[in-house]
Amino acid sequence: MMQFYQKRDFGTFISDTFTFFKENGKNYFKNYIMINGILLILMVVIFVFGYRELFSQMMGSNIQGQNYYFQAYFQENSVVLTLVSAIMFILFLMVMMISYSYPILYMKRLTETGNKNIKADEILSDLKNNSGRFIKFFLGLVFIVMPLAVILFGISAMLIIIVIGFFLLILMGPIIMNVVNFLMFDYFNTKKGFFESLSYAVRAQFSYKNGRDKSPFWKYWGSTTVMYLLIQTITSVFAIIPLMIISGAMVTIPQKGPQNIMEGSMGILFFSIYGVSILISFLMINVIFVNSGLQYYDSRTDLHRNLDLSEIDTIGTNEI
Repeated sequence: MMQFYQKRDFGTFISDTFTFFKENGKNYFKNYIMINGILLILMVVIFVFGYRELFSQMMGSNIQGQNYYFQAYFQENSVVLTLVSAIMFILFLMVMMISYSYPILYMKRLTETGNKNIKADEILSDLKNNSGRFIKFFLGLVFIVMPLAVILFGISAMLIIIVIGFFLLILMGPIIMNVVNFLMFDYFNTKKGFFESLSYAVRAQFSYKNGRDKSPFWKYWGSTTVMYLLIQTITSVFAIIPLMIISGAMVTIPQKGPQNIMEGSMGILFFSIYGVSILISFLMINVIFVNSGLQYYDSRTDLHRNLDLSEIDTIGTNEI
């Protein structure tokens, strides 16, 4: 079984992320789909049938002298669109709550029990027990972390005029992603408060707690960047397919405008594939979380020694 609380280098973060899914992927995704699958599918179905007509009007309105303008459509269907948007927002929050907390709670249970046959009921119990902390975390993320991130990105964007801003933007994305993920792992793996975990998440990017080892900054940044680019490449393939379908239809059927192409089976196909791309994105984001989890366990040098001592004690017991 993979050892979680140990020092890793850049290459090991990448390889151990895939090793994790090789060893636990079947159980991991089975539980994930059982817990989050219905919400994901429901969200995609509502998106496909709730917004299909809206996007059809957006693509086809105000061109070629059409009388059916997007503004008129929105006014006539404002109640339905508002209801659909409200349902989508609630579903999105529920999906995000599970998607963000599931990898953390799964890895926490795996590291604590060593049981590779984790049940969905166990994760649901953990989700229920941590629901209050998640609400606090969500509020802190929205009203504290996000505004700070926006300010940092804004400063970096303004500095583009002197070139350095471009490099700051490249650095800033993975750093903020790592800080948020470390914050989540520390907040749910310990009994710390939000600000204490946030402080640890920031400090852990630049130095180990023992103060002796060299800074882990570049291996954390590099690992997150590589995994993010890999995931973006895979998800982009699915996102491009709907655009290729519409572009191909407009070339082969030039007499039809975008609005007509989006109607009927072609529109359903377009949004269905786009919906599948959303599902793939939610599944692939788990790779980032697992990679961040391994980074977090790398940073917890205080537990490395405890683990080593417990293994030594076990060896001694076996010899007796």
